[in-house]
Amino acid sequence: MKTEALTPGRAIRFGLLSVCALIFLAPYIFMISTAGKAQDDIFTSALSLIPAHFYYIANFTKALTRVPMGTLLLNGVLVCGLIFSLQVLIAIPCAYAMAKLKFRAARLMMVLVMLGLLIPIHATALPLYVGFNGLSLLNSYTALVAPFSISVFAIFMFLQFFRAMPDDLIHAARLDGMSELGIVARVIVPNAWPAVTAFAIFSVVAHWNDLYWPLIVISKQEYATPPLGLMYFRAAEAGDDYGALMAATLTITLPLVVAFLLAQKRFIEGITMTGLKG
Repeated sequence: MKTEALTPGRAIRFGLLSVCALIFLAPYIFMISTAGKAQDDIFTSALSLIPAHFYYIANFTKALTRVPMGTLLLNGVLVCGLIFSLQVLIAIPCAYAMAKLKFRAARLMMVLVMLGLLIPIHATALPLYVGFNGLSLLNSYTALVAPFSISVFAIFMFLQFFRAMPDDLIHAARLDGMSELGIVARVIVPNAWPAVTAFAIFSVVAHWNDLYWPLIVISKQEYATPPLGLMYFRAAEAGDDYGALMAATLTITLPLVVAFLLAQKRFIEGITMTGLKG
């Protein structure tokens, strides 16, 4: 296998990428280090990434026993899974209609999608809260999932992907007698997995780490999502026990890291094919 020579330009690029990677990884490295330290080691004047005394077992034991960590992780998986499933179920037909069907309101729908991208959840939080309170749906999975079931970002992302698909493929399916829903289910969806995987990373990371909305609608621990559970952990039990707090944070963020590493190839393919590169 032939290897390329290390030119000065390649060495400079590699060095810059290594420095950038180290900067981005520094908080996670510091979190791993703190999760294995005793309280006295954390607040010393000398900063050392290697713990003087390894307290990983003690800190992780506190993290897994002081709050119902299993329930928090299960709630996170359930909420993120429901949100993602509903978003894809709604976004794919909408994006297909806007990309491949001709109708008068297509341009208006595109304008509405672009406007929807500009509206943050903070702007609609109060009316949504009042509505859920009036329906007695606070402290429920419905309150956590329903506001995010329609994602204009997903519609926009799939729209860019579907526009790149050849029209001949759609015409051939119509000549075979497929309905539009059949085309979506049997032609569009099987070819859209790179975009779906890429969007899955965006959706799961955003809603797994979301604290703002669960903090508003959830006050019972049995419905708490992982970030909200960290607040309960620190407020109720941990206090200033930062070693245990970092161990709990690692436990909650590890599934995201594993999921991204497993889907990294598809994620890059999806970003490239949807034209969302920076």
